[in-house]
Amino acid sequence: MTRCLLAVLALSVATAQAATVEEMDYAPPAPASAPWADAEPRAEPLLRLGNRSPYEVNGARYEVLGTSEGYRARGLASWYGMKFQGRPTSNGEIYDVFGATAAHRSLPIPSYVRVKNLRNDRAVVLRVNDRGPFAGDRIIDVSYQAAVALGFSEQGTVEVEVEALPQRGIEDRRNQPPIAPRYLQVGAFSSWQSALDLARTLQRQWGQNGYVSPVEVDGKRLHRVRLGPFEGQNTLEWVRGQLLEQGFPEPIRLP
Repeated sequence: MTRCLLAVLALSVATAQAATVEEMDYAPPAPASAPWADAEPRAEPLLRLGNRSPYEVNGARYEVLGTSEGYRARGLASWYGMKFQGRPTSNGEIYDVFGATAAHRSLPIPSYVRVKNLRNDRAVVLRVNDRGPFAGDRIIDVSYQAAVALGFSEQGTVEVEVEALPQRGIEDRRNQPPIAPRYLQVGAFSSWQSALDLARTLQRQWGQNGYVSPVEVDGKRLHRVRLGPFEGQNTLEWVRGQLLEQGFPEPIRLP
């Protein structure tokens, strides 16, 4: 009886430890293939998606600010990595551990912020496209690669200053009916890295967000590359024509 009880206890401890390991976040297995680049602030409309207010997480209630103008705060920053890789962020974009992005509880999505490590004075510019962090006294979650650029990826957290950057000409559409987005699928790859490289290239070239999303096709996992959303059909068709002229396979129109 004692041996059985000890065996059950050992199994319970092992299961709990395994669950803890499974839930822990972790760094990418390989470093970024491209050098770090700050996010470039641009005027993007504030849409309903990602900006619901108030909202509730784990029993706590949060409100989204009406504007990011004048926001400045100090507190702890943390990073999030491969546990969230490829998952949708609060505004529907796909999280990329190597991207110049961040999560914030109350800033409108999207917002642009300068995050400064108060220990070494390193600073990066990030685009807020997600909600969080919802633990302790942390004020911002940054991508893993942003933590590398800030010099605290090995520590997990660090004290930072977060300052919102001005964005001129922003349309606030949070109270308007959502506009049906339109995308172009430019390719699908078995290699996630190949898909990510193409998405980044297209994003730099066209100034539209590039997305990588996993999809199962005939039992195979593919990573499709989408460009958009295009709010105007004319713009979508013009970009589609340009891609065809550049030798891309025929881009697929997606709702």
